[in-house]
Amino acid sequence: MPPSITDTPATLQTPDHRVIIIGAGAAGIATAASLLARRPGLDIAIVDPSDTHYYQPGWTMVGGGVFKDRDTARPMAATLPACVRWIKSALAAIEPERNAIVLVDGRVLRYHQLVVCPGLKLDWDAIAGLSATLGRNGVTSNYLYRLAPYTWQQVQALRSGRAIFTQPPQPIKCAGAPQKAMYLAADHWRRSGALKRIEIEFCNAGAVLFGVPDYVPALMEYIDAYGVDLRFGHTLTAVDGPARIATFSRLLPDGSKEVRRRQFDLLHVVPPQVAPDVIRASALADAGGWVDVDPATLRHRHWDNIHALGDVINCGNAKTVAAARKQAPVVAHNVLAALGEAVGSARYDGYGACPLTVERGKIVLAEFNYGGKLAPSLPGWLIDGTRPSRLAWLLKRRVLPPLYWQGMLKGREWLARPHLDGAG
Repeated sequence: MPPSITDTPATLQTPDHRVIIIGAGAAGIATAASLLARRPGLDIAIVDPSDTHYYQPGWTMVGGGVFKDRDTARPMAATLPACVRWIKSALAAIEPERNAIVLVDGRVLRYHQLVVCPGLKLDWDAIAGLSATLGRNGVTSNYLYRLAPYTWQQVQALRSGRAIFTQPPQPIKCAGAPQKAMYLAADHWRRSGALKRIEIEFCNAGAVLFGVPDYVPALMEYIDAYGVDLRFGHTLTAVDGPARIATFSRLLPDGSKEVRRRQFDLLHVVPPQVAPDVIRASALADAGGWVDVDPATLRHRHWDNIHALGDVINCGNAKTVAAARKQAPVVAHNVLAALGEAVGSARYDGYGACPLTVERGKIVLAEFNYGGKLAPSLPGWLIDGTRPSRLAWLLKRRVLPPLYWQGMLKGREWLARPHLDGAG
């Protein structure tokens, strides 16, 4: 059992912080930077045990041979805002009724405002046999930093056979990433002359290729061009690496299930994804285990001094870095308003973006708000997001990485200033 405030010695307790942020991923650092851009010197602590900060949107490009893995990682200490206190520890418990969190080493941190953004948990063990074969036997995933280079090695090595790409039930981080891996692999095989000898299957637990219909026609053109066998309603349940057999559960129209086993030469797996254990066990979670927030203000529905953002929230938006980029300024303003240092309420409109890399050199730039309403950041004459674009590729390859490192993580809210209600 994790320690609680009542059984933790007072000598282990640390001074209060005005703001504590749980998680130093994209959402946490961007929120800290946006807070400090508004109120320099604000007392902020970030809790995170990691030594390294990753630019996760780059891993698909690593798996496609476009980026190097080292370009997507930086030391955490160099990424955090200079005046933020970094508490290098993992979280054991959240006790909102006492305005405190408990760390795994027994320390207790008390807060005035809490921001919760620890990301989500990749549940590799939910697929039988998968953990034992990851990184071997042609089994890979761009969802892990160490495996993205292995994806590219396997793509280059495959000259014939069957390549299977999987997508688990929603919600997942960056729902377009499973098929991005497939498109970049297929494009390489096409360019190298191997495509005609490779059978590609996309086994998707869902019922549609992409959740926003406006982008599906362009994607289907590539599905057809690459000869991809689309298999909807197929959920990966087990992997036998040495035998190279993937087992899927398929839901039939009458509600029953059947089991299908498929031989593979390359298997790109996206695991099921859930909220972190400590969040699911906390009073902040909804019935599904995600932090229960108001979808506009991102404030917790019950605890007024708690906000949350990023992959851990339940508001139904796409779980992408682009979403966190828009959410961070909203949370920053609303935290300051709760502290009495800002006026009005900032609102998040559900924005998310997914640059769907359909070939090396072209991207379908999907941008949308709540309800799948299209929300392009640039005028249509410059980039029509519903069609593959070379300019969108240049944006993804050349502009977005520095925008992330030097913009979002530095509190520069380019095209991300929040809408305010009641500011007078």
